[in-house]
Amino acid sequence: MEHTYQYIWIIPLLPIPVTMLIGFGLLLVPTTTRNIRRIWAFYSILSLSIAMIFSANLSIHQINGSSIYEYIWSWTINNDFSLEFGYLIDPLTSIMLILITTVGIMVLIYSDNYMSHDQGYLRFFAYMSFFNASMLGLVTSSNLIQIYIFWELVGMCSYLLIGFWFTRPIAASACQKAFVTNRVGDFGLLLGILGFYWMTGSLEFRDLFETFNRLIQNNEVNSLFATLCAFLLFLGAVAKSAQFPLHVWLPDAMEGPTPISALIHAATMVAAGIFLVARLFPLFTVIPYIMNFISLIGVLTLLLGATLALAQRDIKRSLAYSTMSQLGYIMLALGIGSYRAALFHLITHAYSKALLFLGSGSIIHSMEPIVGYSPDKSQNMALMGGLTKYVPITKITFFLGTLSLCGIPPLACFWSKDEILNDSWLYSPIFAIIAFFTAGLTAFYMFRIYLLTFEGYLHVHFKNYSGIPNSSLYSISLWGKETTQSVKRNLLLSVTNNDETNSNESVSFFSRNIHKLDKNVRNQMQDFSVFGKKYISVYPHESDNTMVFPLFVLVLFTLFVGSIGIPFGQGVMNLDLLSKWLTPAENFLHKDTHDGYEFIINAIYSVSIAFFGLSVAFIFYGSVYSSFQDLDLINSFVKMGSKRILLDPVVNVIYNWSYNRGYIDIFYTKVFTRSVRKLAQFISFFDRYIIDGIINSIGISNFFIGECFKYIGSGRISSYLFLYSSYVLIFLLIFLNLESISL
Repeated sequence: MEHTYQYIWIIPLLPIPVTMLIGFGLLLVPTTTRNIRRIWAFYSILSLSIAMIFSANLSIHQINGSSIYEYIWSWTINNDFSLEFGYLIDPLTSIMLILITTVGIMVLIYSDNYMSHDQGYLRFFAYMSFFNASMLGLVTSSNLIQIYIFWELVGMCSYLLIGFWFTRPIAASACQKAFVTNRVGDFGLLLGILGFYWMTGSLEFRDLFETFNRLIQNNEVNSLFATLCAFLLFLGAVAKSAQFPLHVWLPDAMEGPTPISALIHAATMVAAGIFLVARLFPLFTVIPYIMNFISLIGVLTLLLGATLALAQRDIKRSLAYSTMSQLGYIMLALGIGSYRAALFHLITHAYSKALLFLGSGSIIHSMEPIVGYSPDKSQNMALMGGLTKYVPITKITFFLGTLSLCGIPPLACFWSKDEILNDSWLYSPIFAIIAFFTAGLTAFYMFRIYLLTFEGYLHVHFKNYSGIPNSSLYSISLWGKETTQSVKRNLLLSVTNNDETNSNESVSFFSRNIHKLDKNVRNQMQDFSVFGKKYISVYPHESDNTMVFPLFVLVLFTLFVGSIGIPFGQGVMNLDLLSKWLTPAENFLHKDTHDGYEFIINAIYSVSIAFFGLSVAFIFYGSVYSSFQDLDLINSFVKMGSKRILLDPVVNVIYNWSYNRGYIDIFYTKVFTRSVRKLAQFISFFDRYIIDGIINSIGISNFFIGECFKYIGSGRISSYLFLYSSYVLIFLLIFLNLESISL
């Protein structure tokens, strides 16, 4: 077993060679590297698959032995200061390794087809491999300074991936917003690390926990300072895991490609903050104020995320706020001491949310032939509807992911979310009421997404149909000039004339030409007439096998991963494998056992609330009222009721609050952004006209004085003696005059 642990350091390094080879290849032999680009994608998937095999083997050893292994080597030793690097293997590390590698592999397989028409294909896989390597290095780190290094690398990779299409101003703004917001948390994290090193003299987790606990028990450390340092550490997790009030970057991160959204929102970047709190859990548990603060931030985040998801029209943005809400559940569980339930929900949510994001990518992929490459159209649920008959596989997988996130048994998220709800009731009835209410909101907005997307009719044909003359058929990178009118005209002519010569031409992925149409798309083209003008309509179509396969795999995880933590059956058939795995490694956990009857009674409430949310969503967005897709139509429906005066303003307020992101971004813009700009303008004015003005005035005055004196000076000594005598005589007269006045 120890022989297996000795080679764990290989896991974070496995994806690195792919990134380096792609980078050197694009610099030295760009043409050859681009011609074999699919090989680099294969190597990216292969390297992460090897890392997954290592991680699975490690997890098996952890389950059987439940031991903690740490290997450290010194990097810098100077007097009393020693900086060490190494890796720490425990159940928490094993969980994160499995999540990162399994979800990462599915995303890479999916990306091969999703990004196939993009000129940044190789750059995308280079970033992805480095992103995975950084996350793997972060979760295996053995000390705080090592975590901070990989923490910053993850932030850098997220900046590159969110702004992948950096020629689009909104994407460039989104990656800058994510970078700046996370810098706030990262600065707090750095200060917290330095504070705890000052108190304990160590950065290694084991020494840090033991020393700090001894200092707290013996009252040898200032409690206020310790609480402040713990708060600063938690601030890093608040930014990285998009907790209130540093959550504003998360919905804008949707400007990156959809596979990036799936990876960031499922098992990597947002999970890093959860991992940090879980890793430092022994540190936080001895500071009650911090635990209360963590639970408070968690409950505020889960409620805020759910309310902001209610009226969003962008399918990815709705899922982003859903991620924010579910991370709030996990943070709430950590704050109330329910460590096991938090990690359980981290697992189930990661697979369910990865399934939903990849499913949304398949939906966007099918909508782009109709509305063209335009995120405000291809991701807008108001233009969707009736996709069931066009994308049946995506519909089934998305439906199962939706039910899982709603907390419907026996899918994965039901088991973990229900446990958090029960534990929150034992901790605080107020927090429990908010958590249960949010569970109903979750069911409402998730089923709303499903109904607007797959049920009813395809609204784009009747509302905002753009047709080929106004938009491209494919999601082409914005680096080239694929959207020029000449290319569109050539494409239209080649399709309408059914020119087999043009369609069979081999087109390079890196040329400025549009990729040739495939037979499946060609067979779905039909003439479409609007007011006598002829268009060519391309109906939505199911994604290719390389995009559908990851959906199937993630569906299996969504169906069965909840079985590892079923919180009852402690008798002959012990189903709670997660507790057996986690408890020996973390002796500060509380372990609650439930019998089947108690669990079923507790589950009735959460499932009933979920079904109530589903029912309300069906009333507003179901097949009968499928046309109620914006505020005016919803209001017209509400006015049919007897309580029109009461409900109409309420709906307006809720809708505006949700659609405008709770006005938080507006508040930050006015209070922080504009204030900082005005302060910068004032400092610039003060520096330019006050500081520089004084210095320039002194220089100018010296210049004028010198100019005046140069005419007085003649070089004759007699003139200088006469002038000097005159000055002395004048001063004597003034002095004598003053003396006479005083007498």
